[in-house]
Order: sequence, then C-alpha cells, then structure tokens
Amino acid sequence: MKRGFAVAIAVATVGSTAHAQSSVTMYGAVDTGLLYQNTSAASYNPAAPNTGHLFKMKDGGIYTSMLGFKGTEDLGGGWKTNFKLQGSFDSTSGKFGLSGTAGVAAQFNQEASVGLAGPYGSLTMGRQIIPLTYAMAYTDVRQGGYFGSIFTALVSMNSAAGWPGTSTNAQLGAVFDDNAIVYVSPNFGGVTASLEYAPGGVAGQAQGSTRESAVLQYDNYGLKLAAAYYNGHDTNPSPTSVATGLDNNRFYYLGALYSINGFTASTSFSNGRNPAHPKTTNFDMISGGFGYRFTPAFELTSGVYYIKDENNSANKSTEIVLGANYSLSKATTLYAQVGYVDNRGKMNQSVEYGQPVAPGMNTTAAMIGIRKRF
Repeated sequence: MKRGFAVAIAVATVGSTAHAQSSVTMYGAVDTGLLYQNTSAASYNPAAPNTGHLFKMKDGGIYTSMLGFKGTEDLGGGWKTNFKLQGSFDSTSGKFGLSGTAGVAAQFNQEASVGLAGPYGSLTMGRQIIPLTYAMAYTDVRQGGYFGSIFTALVSMNSAAGWPGTSTNAQLGAVFDDNAIVYVSPNFGGVTASLEYAPGGVAGQAQGSTRESAVLQYDNYGLKLAAAYYNGHDTNPSPTSVATGLDNNRFYYLGALYSINGFTASTSFSNGRNPAHPKTTNFDMISGGFGYRFTPAFELTSGVYYIKDENNSANKSTEIVLGANYSLSKATTLYAQVGYVDNRGKMNQSVEYGQPVAPGMNTTAAMIGIRKRF
C-alpha cells in the first residue's frame, strides 16, 4: 500500500511537466450592518463591567468580511496540489483581524496553507480553520454564524473560562490553529474522517504548544452527524508565559442536523474543560435549532444555546435567537436578526461575536445588514 502510494505520487509528478493545469481564484465577502445591544462590556474579561447600551455599525452579521486567494494545480492521475490564503478584516475600519498571537493582527489570519489531494484523501499544512470548526457549523441550523450560533456559544464558553479575546488562541476548543497538519479521508458512503496534529515548535518540549484533534462526520439522505475530539497544550498563553507542555484544553462535541422539504432541525452536546485543572474550568453546552426555507431566496432560522458551569451551578446562561435571510442574488444577502440571553451568576454569554457583555447581565441584541460575496 505504501509503495503504491509513493509510485502514484512519482508518476503524477513526472506527468505534470506536460499536463499540469493551474488556476488561481480571488474571492471574498463584505458584511456590514447596524447593531443595537441593550448592554455591553469593553472586553471579554469576566470581570469587565457593564458599559450600557450601544448602537453602532458592525462588521460580520452573518460571517466576517474576508479576502482570499486559492489555487489548484492538476498533476494528473487524480492528484492535485492546492494553496489557500484567507484573512478577515473589519469592513467598518479596514483593519485586519486578530491572529493567534495576543494583540497582533495578520493579513491571512484564517488560512495560510498548502496541500496535496488525491485518491487517498488530502493533506494540508499551515494555519487553518480546523476540522472541529466545520463539524460544529455543519450540524447547526444557524451554520456557525457570527450572530447567535454554535460559534458565538463556543466564544461565550471561552470568555466564561477567562479568555481575554486578544487573540484567536482559545482556551476551550479552537477555530483556527497555527502549524496545523490536517488529513481528510476520502468519502466512504457519506462518512469522512479528519485528523489534525499541530507541532508546537518549542525547544526542549515535545508537547509544548501542540494541538491534536479527530473528527468523524456522516452526510447522507438529509442527515448530518459529527463527533469531534480536540486536545491542546499551552493554549491561550499570555505574551510573557513560557510553554511547559501543560495539557489545558480538551473539547468534545456531538452534533446532528436533519433537513427535509425545506425544514431543518439540529441538536448538539459539547463539553470543554481544562484537564490539568478541571475543578476550575469545566463547561457543558447544549444546543437546538429549527429553520424553514419558504422560497429559494427566503429562509428563517432559530437556535437555543444553553451553557452550564459544572463547577458552579449558579453560573448558567440561555440564548435564544431568530434570523431571517433574503437573497437578492446568488452573491448578495440581506439579513435581520434578533437575540436574547439570560445570563445567571458570572456567565457572560454574548449574542454577536466581537461585542462582549458583562457577567450576569441579561442582553437583547438586534442587527440588520447586507453581505456581498465575490
């Protein structure tokens, strides 16, 4: 099997001299809206005080604005090489989004990867949106959006655990990983498997700042299932901390989504904890969602996201969100969304990504906007 794999690569490489075909595509989106929120905080810090209501222009009502470049080269024999460079930016100011380093923005802060794909699957290396992220978005009626979804609930789990929001390097689970090596298997009857390993590159520490994850997904007959495991060492360190190989980020996820005749329903359960200190960080999250597409252009979606602190029963929150999308064309979408969060104890679950709330504050938010893809 290994020899056949090596021969296939060699034959494809030799044949590419005469037959290789390349393509490069520039793509992106601009997403801007008006946000009203009746409470707010200056940061994700669990001790940040309430600064009152706000009304502002806000980037990312559906997803963040972004700009990317991707390309493929056909090597022949079913093999291709590919690359992807993708970065988020704030459409209200033009600033690039945060990277995995605290307080540092980066032009390609979401993807900067190169890979090889063929009959045996694909292998991609670099900074990437990791398999866990896709698994969560694909099994959420709200599709992991930036306003009230499984994504914002994950962000809220992290903020409750003490994540300061100054980088994309989260304490529980992850959305992006630096130095990631990701293998995705071929599709076998709707089943795919993804494996990730990210070496930390820390001198003298075999496990210093390393990440590893595994995802199993099923997609067939309108049913999507996902099971994911993520483990990280030295995650979300301060700028002055030294990597020690501490295992401090473990995340489990189980999700399901079913679609039929325009109706969509989803549910999930996840747990995020610090294995080194589980008595200080241990959160459960349960989600449910329902949606209906009335016409090819118009869709309503809803979601409920419940987070519970297993170490303190007083800390819990429930978010309820409703959204409407109307497609003016294949590339342009108008949206209107409203959400409410009941925060108890020290919980600070927020509705819109990038707009924190103070602990224990019940919050209502609404946003209307437009997303243009190109």
